[in-house]
Amino acid sequence: QVQLVESGGGLVQAGGSLRLSCAASGSSFSEYAMAWFRQAPGKEREFVAGNWRGGSAVDVESVKDRFTISRDNTKNAVYLQMNSLKPEDTARYYCAARYGSWLPRGPHEFDYWGQGTQVTVSS
Repeated sequence: QVQLVESGGGLVQAGGSLRLSCAASGSSFSEYAMAWFRQAPGKEREFVAGNWRGGSAVDVESVKDRFTISRDNTKNAVYLQMNSLKPEDTARYYCAARYGSWLPRGPHEFDYWGQGTQVTVSS
């Protein structure tokens, strides 16, 4: 069983930065694929970035040059550094975990979820 707790969201002006953190409980954290999703009002939850033993991926074209995912297995944590934020980045950001050595993209393929942290970017 894994419990995930996100933090670091908030209100920021366009062009600003935020660093989201996800703290995971449980053992064998390094064996989990970790991902960040986001969901804006009225939209589907979308994969933003992920990290697994094979590497990292940032899939959303609009954030590839602005967002970076990283993890610290010694702290059971994964991070999302978000720079040059835009109003369209406004969403609730969720941390997700899946046991295994590959990184799926579909929300239904992840077994564990945090409660999310709200990111609001004002223009």
